[in-house]
Amino acid sequence: MEVLKKKKGFICDMDGVIYHGNKVLPGAKKFVEWLQQEKKEFLFLTNSSERSPKELSEKLARMGINVGEEHFYTSALATASFIANQNPNATAYIIGEAGLINAMYNKGLTMNDVNPEYVIVGETRSYSFEKIEKAVMFLQKGAKLVGTNPDLTGPTEKGIMPATGALTAPIEIASGRKAYYIGKPNPLMMKHALKRLGTAVSDTVIIGDRMDTDIVAGIESELETVLVLTGVTTKEGVNDFSYRPKYVLENVGEIIT
Repeated sequence: MEVLKKKKGFICDMDGVIYHGNKVLPGAKKFVEWLQQEKKEFLFLTNSSERSPKELSEKLARMGINVGEEHFYTSALATASFIANQNPNATAYIIGEAGLINAMYNKGLTMNDVNPEYVIVGETRSYSFEKIEKAVMFLQKGAKLVGTNPDLTGPTEKGIMPATGALTAPIEIASGRKAYYIGKPNPLMMKHALKRLGTAVSDTVIIGDRMDTDIVAGIESELETVLVLTGVTTKEGVNDFSYRPKYVLENVGEIIT
């Protein structure tokens, strides 16, 4: 792993790489400590839209990993930036949690459950038929459908659970409208990450547990790619794709051992 250890920038997924729910994954704590000790540039880039960078920082702190909130970038932030650039002062009906709602407010966008210009879907535990009904109605009236990320599932302490892509699918089917997804592997998400990181593409690594988001995003951005087997993708599952990561590791700690 000497080649990886010499890189200056590290883009790292969180769910399935650093933790499952509230459980720290093997090697994660030592890896983050190594990044800090070696003064590497690093950014936790997550497709999850539930929590703000501050909340993610506090969550890691509860697990014994101390990282400042400036080291986090979420699909909620990327989605809010996209909407604000497309349509400043836009209104939106949101199916999601506080991380997404606050990101929208911080960009000057407002919530509207009467005649919104956008329907935005992110991770949520308060999904309901009523919300699907409203979303479909707004889309039929001309609203645009945006998903914070395309992930169909995500790893948790309880196992693999539905994620944003799965929650958006019924709305797409019922409305006949396809969502535009912002999170990985969308190039917009990667451009935001590389700009924040400030390192050259040739000197940057992306680490993730998903072939269909993390790894393909890295390949398309010409980054060194590392797949860890602590999340969604299995060693056998790698063969289901037409592309391969540069490295396949049991966990993120193997980078420094």
